Amino acid sequence: MSRHHKATGPVRQTRTGHGTAIPKSICVTGGAGFLGSHLCTRLIQAGHRVTCLDNFHTGRPANVAPLARSNRFELVEHDVIDPIPDHLPAFDEIYNLACPASPVHYQSDPVRTALICAEGAANVLHRAERDGARVMHASTSEVYGDPEIHPQREDYCGNVNTVGPRSCYDEGKRFAETLFTDFARQNGIVVKIVRIFNTYGPRMQPDDGRVVSNFILQALRGEDITVYGEGLQTRSFCYVDDLIEGFVRLMASGPEVNGPVNIGNPAEITVGELARIVIEMTGSRSRIVHRPLPVDDPRRRRPDITRATTLLGWAPRMPLAEGLEKTIRYFAGLDAAIAVPSGHPPAFATVARGEPLASI
Repeated sequence: MSRHHKATGPVRQTRTGHGTAIPKSICVTGGAGFLGSHLCTRLIQAGHRVTCLDNFHTGRPANVAPLARSNRFELVEHDVIDPIPDHLPAFDEIYNLACPASPVHYQSDPVRTALICAEGAANVLHRAERDGARVMHASTSEVYGDPEIHPQREDYCGNVNTVGPRSCYDEGKRFAETLFTDFARQNGIVVKIVRIFNTYGPRMQPDDGRVVSNFILQALRGEDITVYGEGLQTRSFCYVDDLIEGFVRLMASGPEVNGPVNIGNPAEITVGELARIVIEMTGSRSRIVHRPLPVDDPRRRRPDITRATTLLGWAPRMPLAEGLEKTIRYFAGLDAAIAVPSGHPPAFATVARGEPLASI
């Protein structure tokens, strides 16, 4: 049975029967993670009542600690592989973000990762049907695999290895999209699916193995920056605040927004160039060293966001340099042991310190 980790007050039922009541009762699975905590903050700021479910495998209570000041926030320790507890309030909306999302984490227990995508998704769907809630499912650009078309559009079916080391996540997320789509058709609930492209920003975990966090921490510590392959593979980096705006707009969208929607930044950059930018912004003396490419690592990644711009009126706003500055400042303040190389004042040093990461 799940147990409360730190409940800050009950979430009262506010349903009207039409799902239009404001404030709403909203559940965020994986809500103490990187993306989930930013989403919870945004929803609390908007005046909603939020129940955050997390098993703390990759999420951290500290990510949502500032929300404890609100009596509209409840943090519940729970694993979505188990049914969502009956004692929790009826929900108007459910955002399903529960799943480890970096190779380091999802490959540490690939069977469990696949089950989260299957059984976890089913538990979310059954609860949504019971409550009459609409659901937004967080899928991923990894459903495109190592793509053979560029940029990637939602109607592209992908090029995924079903038996590779990444397949627990890639194929798990593809199956989850099928389950959400078929369940919605069969049971008449409202389902929205977002395909997330590389996202970065404060509250990324230092040990998640993602390229932005890896490069920033290696640069701040003066360590060699590890680039896999020749560094010519490309990624498109979306700042977390822009992504969350896309989440909220997608959840609120009407029936004309049907099927998956790419949310990401179409500004494409090579991994090698990103490493050079991070070195320059941190004033680091780190060297770039090259290692063999991981198996099934995508060569190119860039979203076609035509559907998001035309149907949601959404487009990313944060320039990469500004977003990296905020992220560098976060990591520099996270670990007091990080030493910035002397004689090379970092760009983020000019930014006022002590800025709150979350406000209510």
